[in-house]
Amino acid sequence: MRVGLIINPIAGMGGRVALKGTDGVVEEAIRRGARPIASDLVRLFLHELANYKEAAEVEFLSGPDGLGEDILREFSFSYEVIYHRKIGYRKILGVIIPDTTEQDTKEVARRILEKVDLIVFAGGDGTARDVFSVVRERVPLLGIPTGVKMFSGVFAASPEDAARLVVEFLRGNARLVEREVMDLDEDAFRHDELKPRHYGKTLTPYAELLLQGAKEPTKTDEAEDVEAIIEALAQELEDGIYFLGAGSTVRRLKDLLGINGTLLGVDIIEIKDGRARLLVKDAAERDLLRFIDRNPRIVVTVIGGLNFLFGRGNQQFSAEVLRRIPKENIIVVATPSKLRDGVIRVYTGDKEVDEKLRGYMRVRVSPWMDRMVKVV
Repeated sequence: MRVGLIINPIAGMGGRVALKGTDGVVEEAIRRGARPIASDLVRLFLHELANYKEAAEVEFLSGPDGLGEDILREFSFSYEVIYHRKIGYRKILGVIIPDTTEQDTKEVARRILEKVDLIVFAGGDGTARDVFSVVRERVPLLGIPTGVKMFSGVFAASPEDAARLVVEFLRGNARLVEREVMDLDEDAFRHDELKPRHYGKTLTPYAELLLQGAKEPTKTDEAEDVEAIIEALAQELEDGIYFLGAGSTVRRLKDLLGINGTLLGVDIIEIKDGRARLLVKDAAERDLLRFIDRNPRIVVTVIGGLNFLFGRGNQQFSAEVLRRIPKENIIVVATPSKLRDGVIRVYTGDKEVDEKLRGYMRVRVSPWMDRMVKVV
């Protein structure tokens, strides 16, 4: 089987530094301390794939240098590089990154389109949109999740699950399903506005639990349920430091506490004598780590449709942060519709931290009831 591999080498750099994306702001991300992460996640994909005997049947077609060639050179897979231009490198504050653009992504997709059985890309929703603009439904697409926002339905749950899906596709066990490609306006996203745009549907290999869903908004008929849950929770919060996550559900808690917090970012507050005070608005990973020794608690919700608790759109809650917070200090609120699949997901890229979070977690589903939900 011939598999296209296209890597967006700067994908995900804006996550931990609270930029909510990387398109057009890679220099600012580096100034805030970001480092490239896409290559490491693609290595996880290739390491997992190499564990299967079927890997010997895979030949990759990829772009030059940082678009795929550099990483494939580290492994024993058969591969062919499709050269459209020489990719240079640039150094920003000592960080070296491939000098690629969305046009490189599209050009590689265009050149391999008629030669492969499947295209695997590494990035976020912006990369999914770029590849889809060329491929449409002519070849199945599968995303290795390396971005910040991964709300499209074409992404595997993790890089390792992407490898397992390729194997199942090769074995004939993964059926093709139509999945939505969507993206958010990143500039609006950074200004706390949620402006999703649907670009169309494409074909994606599917096997149970390996592929994530697409983001779904909170149902309008559940607004009263959310209000009741949050009002009850607000009455129960004890004095201390809290990291309040993203989303409209937790934003309602921020409003109720009188905090001018963000809709789409993480805010740090302190409750003292029953009164809340905003300490850091739109916090980055390094801000959370500054307060980590004060026994903070986290309040988060599940992303509807994706079923993710950590690992999608809230990378400020990094493995380093979550490693140092007890599981019992994580408060999860969600309406029943967000839990209809019976599981919630976490993926931090750190196996030890992910294993710590797995098992069962208590989720507040009504003002008077918690549900124990399996975390995978």
